[in-house]
Amino acid sequence: MYELIVVLSAKLEEEERAAVIANVTGYIARFGGTVTNVEESGKKRLAYEIQKMREAFYYFIQFEGNSETPNELERQLRITETVIRYLIVKVK
Repeated sequence: MYELIVVLSAKLEEEERAAVIANVTGYIARFGGTVTNVEESGKKRLAYEIQKMREAFYYFIQFEGNSETPNELERQLRITETVIRYLIVKVK
């Protein structure tokens, strides 16, 4: 099982954020994974300014997949402009 933390731009409207998260869960499914939980943590203050933003939206996504799923997902997240930061960790 893996956990993905996605930080999205605070400038995005609710529909745009939903579309980005739908794309992310779509990537997980396309690369052989299964999403088990998606949790929106809401708008929070960043520890430091990123791209001239002080706040961002946080999402926690739990998923299962093979060893290639996180690698392929990371490749896609890296080129997604609306994703400010992300972190994928393996849960034991």
